[in-house]
Amino acid sequence: MMLNNQKVVDHLRNHWRAYSLLALVVVLNIRVVWDMVADWSADSSYSHGFLIVPISIWLFCRRRGELVFPGARTKWGWAVLVVGGAGIVLGTAANEYFTLRLSLVLMVSGLAQVYLGAPNFRKVWFAFFFLLFMIPIPAVIYNSITLPLQLLASKISISLLQVIGVPSSRSGNIINLPGCSLEVADACSGLRSLVSLLAVAALWGHLSLPKGIKQVVLLVGAVPIAILVNTARVFVVAVGVYAVSTDFAEGFLHELAGMMVFVGALVITLLFGMVLRWIGNRSHPS
Repeated sequence: MMLNNQKVVDHLRNHWRAYSLLALVVVLNIRVVWDMVADWSADSSYSHGFLIVPISIWLFCRRRGELVFPGARTKWGWAVLVVGGAGIVLGTAANEYFTLRLSLVLMVSGLAQVYLGAPNFRKVWFAFFFLLFMIPIPAVIYNSITLPLQLLASKISISLLQVIGVPSSRSGNIINLPGCSLEVADACSGLRSLVSLLAVAALWGHLSLPKGIKQVVLLVGAVPIAILVNTARVFVVAVGVYAVSTDFAEGFLHELAGMMVFVGALVITLLFGMVLRWIGNRSHPS
């Protein structure tokens, strides 16, 4: 125990400047952090944000043994740090939360580049990139994409319902069934769970796939997976309402369907990553 404590003390003594600067950045952005944590607490779609920072720290620590000090100096770190600082100023002036939160990640990343040096930072860059997934989707993007995704989900669901013989029609994002109508709400667009799924895909790809195009394919593939699985949710709920009860459209059953949708999307994403790894192993056998 004493040996471990001494290692901690030695580590802090050798790197106190970096920790002091990091603490200063966080203190200067305490309001930004507080508001972001409030969003994680208020909206279950972004509650995964509580896990992002611990996972990022773990990602950094798992590669710390590969870092070599003193690191080579780099001017890019200062540039990123300055851009992040400018974003904080502009975001505060415009009261624009996304700019503030993105700038915080840029400042932390720039600070890491300045302290670690370019060769070291290249070994741990993903830990800082992963911090982006703690930032909620900007409202302007969320609002502009939600309705088209709702319409897409309702169109596909209507087509499937008519294929299996369920009498139905559509009015915008409203699915009309005998005796009731279902609204394809924001939660059924697939956008609410998309950030969580992208974080899982990025982490899974980083840990299980070789560097390169396959990681990008897995990350991009999470987008249609989230949309299609949520569309399946709309279809299943509509069938349940028509064949069993309107309880499928609200209450516990509706919430259960939402959880099952995310679990299904998560499983499909992981399987997709395994398929990509299998393809890579076949193309480049050891």
